[in-house]
Amino acid sequence: MSYDAVLFDNDGVLVKPSNGTILREAALSVFDEFDTKPADEHLDAVARSVTPDDLARVCDAYGFDRAEFWKARDTAASEAQLRELRAGRTTTYDDMDALESFDRPLGIVSSNQHATIEFMLDHFDLGGHFETYYGRPPTLDAFHRKKPEPYFLEQALGDLGAESALFVGDSESDVLAAHNAGLDSVFIRRPHRTEYELSVDPTYEIEGLRELFPLVGR
Repeated sequence: MSYDAVLFDNDGVLVKPSNGTILREAALSVFDEFDTKPADEHLDAVARSVTPDDLARVCDAYGFDRAEFWKARDTAASEAQLRELRAGRTTTYDDMDALESFDRPLGIVSSNQHATIEFMLDHFDLGGHFETYYGRPPTLDAFHRKKPEPYFLEQALGDLGAESALFVGDSESDVLAAHNAGLDSVFIRRPHRTEYELSVDPTYEIEGLRELFPLVGR
């Protein structure tokens, strides 16, 4: 099958995942802003990969306004990641030069904050490779539209004028989001996903970006 475009998740696909301790500390700082000492289970629930149920459970436990708490949490997480990028502790993968060889339009659809994606593209001088990119603004509406919801994938497809695309991700939510958007999915098994198990089958599985070339053409 021929594809009009290729869309990528960011963290764990293009850029190595952020240190989990850093994100947990960022979440803890938000509880400090709200003058609250959280239970460990509540801190872990909002540190990373937060679901709507996680957010509702934590905010209801402490009487937080969900929109206010989420904006503070997302802002703190973004600022922590930007510090890691500036310090050189978060880096891209070694096969990023493969982006230069695609002759299809490329885009990014991430569940990370839009500000983080913008900074990453500028910091690593990658913006020229991508015709569109989406992260999330720190709002509840955007939070409820993150993957596996297809909303931002559909926005990117519209920007590119593409009817068909591959979506490359490193998580089950990426595979589900692709399928929910009617796209074929590529699961990239980076080193941090060696033991990761999927309960849904991706269309393809690869270990590096260069393995995409036979799937989409150069």
